[in-house]
Amino acid sequence: MIKSKIRKKILQIRKINNLKNLTIDPDAIIKILKTKNIKGKNIGGYYPYNYEIDSLDILKLLEKKKYKISLPKISKNNQMNFFSWSFKEPLSINTYGIPEPISTKAVYPDILLVPLLAFDNNLNRLGYGGGYYDRYLNMMLKKKHITTIGLSYSFQKVNELQTNKYDVKLNFVITEKDIF
Repeated sequence: MIKSKIRKKILQIRKINNLKNLTIDPDAIIKILKTKNIKGKNIGGYYPYNYEIDSLDILKLLEKKKYKISLPKISKNNQMNFFSWSFKEPLSINTYGIPEPISTKAVYPDILLVPLLAFDNNLNRLGYGGGYYDRYLNMMLKKKHITTIGLSYSFQKVNELQTNKYDVKLNFVITEKDIF
């Protein structure tokens, strides 16, 4: 199936299913970090938008466990970077209507929680099509290792996604039912 058709279909299903309050157990993230012996205390998260899995409970738990939280900001040149943020701090709204940190302190996450529209058996990710996460990961993975954890509803899993050389696979995907 073509990426644009998958995006449209999943967005419709996600909007309908959002009313069911499906959530991911925040302890699933902790389980991955412990069992896979993942190092680093800098977590890049995201502020949920457009019926994405709500990552805020996960980020709250991680902040309580002394992880440093950051959220993405989109710059005028369509680049994405992560900036320090805490639940005690205000956010501003960007041109897409997504809350972003006010902080100007860029951070480089060790672990990145990634929103997605679809994923496949090989942990390929389909986003909205802007390439923000793929560009960011391609740039950062040249500098350091980042563990990527996609957050998704189970119905967003597809058999196979078409990929290109710019697409970056995820290390894990967590749904309300499973860890892949």
